[in-house]
Amino acid sequence: MTIKKQSIGIDISHQSFTATICFVKSDGSFSFSKTHTFPNNKQGFNQLMRWVRKHCDGSIPTVFLMEATGVYHENLAYHLYKLKQTVHVVLANTSKHYASSLNQKTKTDAVDSRMLARFGGERQHKVWQPPAPTMRSLRALTRYRVQLIEQQSALKAILHSKEEAHEVSSVITSSNQKIIKFLDGKIEEIDKQIRKLVADNKELKAKIDQQVTIPGIGLITAVTIIAETQGFHEFKNQRQLISYAGYDVVANESGSSVRGKTKISKKGNRYIRRAMNQPAMSAIQHNPDLKQFYTRLVNRNPIRMKALVAVQRKLLVLMYTLWKTDNAYLEGYQKNVAPSKKSEATLDSPEGLPSKV
Repeated sequence: MTIKKQSIGIDISHQSFTATICFVKSDGSFSFSKTHTFPNNKQGFNQLMRWVRKHCDGSIPTVFLMEATGVYHENLAYHLYKLKQTVHVVLANTSKHYASSLNQKTKTDAVDSRMLARFGGERQHKVWQPPAPTMRSLRALTRYRVQLIEQQSALKAILHSKEEAHEVSSVITSSNQKIIKFLDGKIEEIDKQIRKLVADNKELKAKIDQQVTIPGIGLITAVTIIAETQGFHEFKNQRQLISYAGYDVVANESGSSVRGKTKISKKGNRYIRRAMNQPAMSAIQHNPDLKQFYTRLVNRNPIRMKALVAVQRKLLVLMYTLWKTDNAYLEGYQKNVAPSKKSEATLDSPEGLPSKV
């Protein structure tokens, strides 16, 4: 029986990754190599390639498949790309559904790498290409901006506690104030750099200008979402985007005895959820369509945070739709991109969403 394709499935984490080779035979059957774990660094990448050359036939098509796991997969993906290897990077929800189709219940690094290897061998996937330099730079800048703001918020909380405490040395409060002011300046620098990068790319600027026509969506929010999704490049539908952002709803139910609360998974991109929080609060004040949507949900369920998260999700879907259709916002547009009745009902159920994002 001849081998027609070889697929290396890679389950990757911060410090290491586990690989398995799937050999696809001419009759459609599969066989697998033993799994092997490598350090997630340049040395481990070279070890992987030596291992692959030892076990694979160089004359037969070979692909590498891994999940998009935050940033941990990026260095390996770039390394393989530079070596002119065929790389597939799939969204976590895509591989999760595939694993479910195999009735895979055990979850270990070895089991996951074997599943990913078969996924690469059995299905056709889009070949991974590195993000455009502008997108990569914007994502780095917007993430650094978030990190600066988080540091600043922590320092402001410390400053408040010191100001309220009895007889705290002025050296402490003065030092805290100086650091906060310094961070203010750095955030302004980041904002200027973001605006410059957008302005220098006419095509991107035109698309961003369409995004900011949505009431509640500002430049930084639009750039953050576009940078985190690479211009929604890998998303074929709204469900994939919702899952990637961690807005997909999960339930804990088993027969008639267990009725756990449903909630959003949060197993997604935290930068997207963080970026959508303030725009949602602004939208329910200034966007008539979303204000009506929010009010209706609150009337049905008094937990306001649930309704706010539903608005965040709807705003994100609206941004995706405008980007894909190359349109600006028009009042009433949400009616054309509203979630299904089943989806909306799930969001608005008494246990639909947690009290925080």
